[in-house]
Amino acid sequence: MFDEVQKILARQLRIDPSVIHPESRIKEDLGADSLNILQLLMKMEDDYGIMIPDEKLAGFNTVADVVSYLDSQKENQ
Repeated sequence: MFDEVQKILARQLRIDPSVIHPESRIKEDLGADSLNILQLLMKMEDDYGIMIPDEKLAGFNTVADVVSYLDSQKENQ
């Protein structure tokens, strides 16, 4: 799942995927703004057929947070 999130982030943020690590902070380290994060989550919802509640957005600080949430949703399907 990390590889998929890494590819999507790299494409959306136009950055080298090699700088994206699980512990990378989405805003501070990768330079994403609120719109980037919203677009990322919308893509994830479309790709994986899940809904990400707005209250979960505040908890996504690192790439690992996103990966962990997506993994938990895949297990529940």
